[in-house]
Amino acid sequence: MKVKWISGILSAVMLLSLAAPASADEETRELKDESIYDVLVDRYFNKQVENDYEVTATDSAAFNGGDFAGLASEILHIKDMGFTVLSIGPVFASATYDGKQVMDFNQFERHFGTEEDFTALLDTVHENDMKLLIDIPTQQMSSEHFWVTDNPEWFTENEDGTYALDTSNSEAQQALIEFARNFIQLYEIDGLRLQETEKLDPGFIADFSEEIKEIRDIYLLSDAEMEPLEGLDAVVLPGVEETLRNSYRNFDQDTSGLPELMENADGKLIQADSLHGSRVTSDIVSVKGFPPTRMRLLMTQLFTMPGIPVVQYGTEIAMSGETPAESHQLLNMAVEQELIEHIQNLTSLRNSSEAMRTGDMEMIHEEDGWLIYKRSNDEEAWIVAINNSSSTRNFTLPAELVGSDKQLQGLFENDIVRQEANGTYKITLDREIGETFHIIEERGFNMAYIGALIVLYFVFMFFLWVVWKKGRQRKADEAAKSVNTEQSSN
Repeated sequence: MKVKWISGILSAVMLLSLAAPASADEETRELKDESIYDVLVDRYFNKQVENDYEVTATDSAAFNGGDFAGLASEILHIKDMGFTVLSIGPVFASATYDGKQVMDFNQFERHFGTEEDFTALLDTVHENDMKLLIDIPTQQMSSEHFWVTDNPEWFTENEDGTYALDTSNSEAQQALIEFARNFIQLYEIDGLRLQETEKLDPGFIADFSEEIKEIRDIYLLSDAEMEPLEGLDAVVLPGVEETLRNSYRNFDQDTSGLPELMENADGKLIQADSLHGSRVTSDIVSVKGFPPTRMRLLMTQLFTMPGIPVVQYGTEIAMSGETPAESHQLLNMAVEQELIEHIQNLTSLRNSSEAMRTGDMEMIHEEDGWLIYKRSNDEEAWIVAINNSSSTRNFTLPAELVGSDKQLQGLFENDIVRQEANGTYKITLDREIGETFHIIEERGFNMAYIGALIVLYFVFMFFLWVVWKKGRQRKADEAAKSVNTEQSSN
């Protein structure tokens, strides 16, 4: 444990010292610079018992007690992991804990807290240099919503008795736009996400985006894998969940789909799972994989490839579950910190390195789980190597790719790869290990540093000799004084 702790400290120092100049704060960050932590208010932390109306923490289908105050009080868990956007799902009065069955867009869900509680959470998020994103659900609305009773022609009834808003209906469009405009005028939120975006009318999305951005230029995101659409600032990259899950559920997996996925990921939301279905951990468990190792490699991929990472709450503790209710467990923060620390290191690297966020991506090698790619811009360059196989792998990088008189400084395993006599650089990684190498100038042996150590050694030895000599002199003086005292008394 001590070795891991020391290694973690060294890695953190390296991350901060190598790339800090390229970091961006909340005021200057664009969507492409963000990383999103996705959570449901009800499943994060229960702070206030006053709003625990018929709460049943042991029933995954019921309200479990999480609230706005709980998110605000435990915000450092998210902040310390390095995420820049907190996505909290729907916040409106709802028949269900996940907020999908909206009963009234004009009221906050009473289990979550009051308007004052929401405003306090919003302030806390901004004070911690993060942004707040909320969801707008329209396709599973409650039969109790007054829109359903007053305007049944706006809706289509679903098989489960909920109602889907017809966003091609001009009156329905105007009602939803008016609600959203009023909401973002009242509350300084930073973004909206349209739930089940693929079911919404494209013309409505374009008009909705134009209307809300007239008030304030906030993010408007999709929650679905789909092609880019006018009005949306980002969509979920098509195929991203299936490709990532299939590639990392176990070692020695087919990773041939990763290069094309990464080539198309720039500016898209990238995620390994969502709050709509099963957790990636359930895939790992189904093939008897070891979740911590699998998740470390998957997170390395997610935070170093192009795109905007979206991570579901509980990923940091390898939360599992097949169905939405099972995968929406109350978050347990009292767990082993190893995966959390790995995410912290990865977000620190991404937040600090512009090349990692928005730089060019060059695929160098992909074969049977052995993946190597380069991220770079004019100021910095990195080599990412992920060995998701059952054996040690190595690969030789040519000087044309790295440059001459360089060295590759590993951040997580603390490896250093120097140029060999033939001009190449040989990377070697043990099985199931991911490493990120910073390409820097060859340092070789720092003679000035070594010289300083030698001088310090001799100064220290001289100091010890002086202390020893003074000690001997003091003892001699004390002995002489003792003799003189005895002679005087005689």
